[in-house]
Amino acid sequence: MDRSPAPSVWRDPDFVRLWSAGTISIFGSLIGRTALPFVAILTLGAGALEVSALRSLELVAGLIVGLVAGAWVDRLRRRPIMVGADIGRAILLGSIPLGAIAGILGLGQLFIVAFLTAILTTFFDLADRAYLPTLVPAERLMQANSALTASSSAAEFTGFGISGFLVQLLTAPFAVAIDAASFVVSAVLIRSIRRPEPPSPPHADREPMLREIRDGLHLVARSPVLRAIALASAFSHFVWGVFGAVYILYATRDLGLGPAAIGLIAGIGGLSSFGGAVLVGPIVRRVGIGRTLLIGTAGFGIGNLFIPLAPTGAVVVGAACLIAQQLVADGAATAYDIVDMSVRQSIVGDRLLGRVNATIRTSSTLLQLGATVMAGVVGEVFGLRVALWIGLSGALLCFLSVWFSPLRTMRDVPATPLGAAMAGDEVPITE
Repeated sequence: MDRSPAPSVWRDPDFVRLWSAGTISIFGSLIGRTALPFVAILTLGAGALEVSALRSLELVAGLIVGLVAGAWVDRLRRRPIMVGADIGRAILLGSIPLGAIAGILGLGQLFIVAFLTAILTTFFDLADRAYLPTLVPAERLMQANSALTASSSAAEFTGFGISGFLVQLLTAPFAVAIDAASFVVSAVLIRSIRRPEPPSPPHADREPMLREIRDGLHLVARSPVLRAIALASAFSHFVWGVFGAVYILYATRDLGLGPAAIGLIAGIGGLSSFGGAVLVGPIVRRVGIGRTLLIGTAGFGIGNLFIPLAPTGAVVVGAACLIAQQLVADGAATAYDIVDMSVRQSIVGDRLLGRVNATIRTSSTLLQLGATVMAGVVGEVFGLRVALWIGLSGALLCFLSVWFSPLRTMRDVPATPLGAAMAGDEVPITE
């Protein structure tokens, strides 16, 4: 990796448009992420199994279309995919407050909206991550990813911070409307990017889709670097699967916290994430990529220990434990994510990146789905705290996936793109 100062991404108006779209969209999504389960819990009276089912449907949607979406993202121009996904999500989420007004909102509609929105989100995310390297030169990718993540963290602080109040003030279904509106703004901003996107591959050069999907799977399986990244991602998603299924129920029922308090605590994690996004560049320059990834995975595991340690019945102490988790785990996970994505975008060729990301995303989603279902059952039978302790095993495995891999000794990003790995060559690693 070239360590000389790179021109600032803030001088690129097209990147600023992409950054603005992402920031606004994430702000709305964070409100929606808090509001949607509250629609199920507070408006429709859902319990642990229903909330788990809601989250599971989102994961199943990602599994169904993940690999196919990766192949399509590598075949087509990415910007139109992103715009279409934004508009579709706005329409779907907008149906929730409309259903509430009409008095017909039910769990069935909530499940359908969550399922279809997750499909569109899969297409958007894969297109977004493949689009950035075509907009930003390789030497600015770390800076661009840090900038995008820093603004996301600021949005997390404000979005999560006010989401609980919005749920209480507007009710959960109408808080979701803010998420829908944010997708409309995001679509307009992305559509306004002026720089022409590189042309998609000619139709005559395309392989059958199943073969293209297989190529992406093989590249991840045969590259020691991508294989370690995929394992670490999968195990971290195991943690998120468990926590996503039971965290809100645990915070409300076991710890006695309300929506506003939960939103404020989640918002505090945005401060930690912002710090991780700002500091990751200096940390990488000082200790290298491998050690930064180890620090990130270690902090992720240590921080999440605070959640099951929170005592029942002691509201203040319980809230303090959840705040400690946000401050430690969020910043560490953010630093890891920035380096992880920058490595992928640097070493994978443009028209393979969608499939590589789809392969990693699909394997992660598969494990997250299993964890979500398991957490719902364990939470109902043995208690929410037991499920949380089981979830923490994923954090340890995430750390070990990096430790026992070439990532641990990687100082800089390999200079040679991963195309040779398709032919069975090893990936060059710069010590």
